[in-house]
Amino acid sequence: MSYCKAIESMTEDRKVLHKNYHDLYYGFPIHDDNELFGRLIMEINQAGLSWETILKKEKSFRKAYSNFNIKKVAAYTEKDRDRLLADAGIIRNNLKINAAIENAKTILQLQKQFGSFEKWLEHHHPKTKEEWVKLFKQTFRFTGGEIVNEFLMSIGYLPGAHTGQCKIYSKVIKQKPMWLKKK
Repeated sequence: MSYCKAIESMTEDRKVLHKNYHDLYYGFPIHDDNELFGRLIMEINQAGLSWETILKKEKSFRKAYSNFNIKKVAAYTEKDRDRLLADAGIIRNNLKINAAIENAKTILQLQKQFGSFEKWLEHHHPKTKEEWVKLFKQTFRFTGGEIVNEFLMSIGYLPGAHTGQCKIYSKVIKQKPMWLKKK
């Protein structure tokens, strides 16, 4: 068994960057709301850019967005927006920054209603990709089809993160991703 073709075809220096995410995070279920929020921030920021760019900036994103603490980000002020727009360690895009802050506020509301962001996702499972995209567009900011697809694949709600031939696939399956579970 080997890795997914995307990893196998990379140069060695690029493999080092991508392998950790591929082997330990991509497709594995996340049960912490702050980490789910962080993954959503990263997927939103990837729009129009390469995932490699986002991986290189992950530590900076964590630092800039209060370690993806939903309550803290939801309370960000104009001063925080200005700080983020000036932070060269992240993607300095006003729409993406505003989406992170507004989406944090939305997640706080979902937590009040459902108990957690994860439980909100579980409540809506299973859905087709198209149904998920429609729901996310109605609920969150800056969540187009590709962002929603990658977010949900990366956290185990949609299949496709790894091929059956990838040696990480069996590790993901053992974690019981949501796409294997039926209501």
